[in-house]
Amino acid sequence: MRTEVAKKETVNHQWFVVDAENVVLGRLATQIANVLRGKHKAIYTPSVDTGDFVVVLNAEKIALTGNKVADKVYYSHSGFPGGIKSTTAGELLVKKPEELLRKAVKGMLPKNKLARHMLKKLKVYSGSSHPHEAQQPAQLSL
Repeated sequence: MRTEVAKKETVNHQWFVVDAENVVLGRLATQIANVLRGKHKAIYTPSVDTGDFVVVLNAEKIALTGNKVADKVYYSHSGFPGGIKSTTAGELLVKKPEELLRKAVKGMLPKNKLARHMLKKLKVYSGSSHPHEAQQPAQLSL
């Protein structure tokens, strides 16, 4: 028996759709990160992108537990002195609900070039419709 190593050319990427309505942010993000990495497949190889595409719907209806809506803060810095900006999870949920889920999933992926490629396979929409019907995405059970 030999260990099979997945190759970039032989990997078949599937499409999945997830409804994020009333689902806790962290629990959803971990499962999405596992699908993006390909850990749900038997051919998983850490150095090859074996993951699938994930389409997330209803991002504006995602649930946050505890007092995270007011207390959880996201920081960004411009690089200039005094250039720090802070945004709470509640503000982000109102302005850009897609970005809230994208940041949570990004934190659960490895920090390298492959992860940036995996994150491009995540499609997040705040409504209940999406433009990826032609790919015939399957429903992902959580």
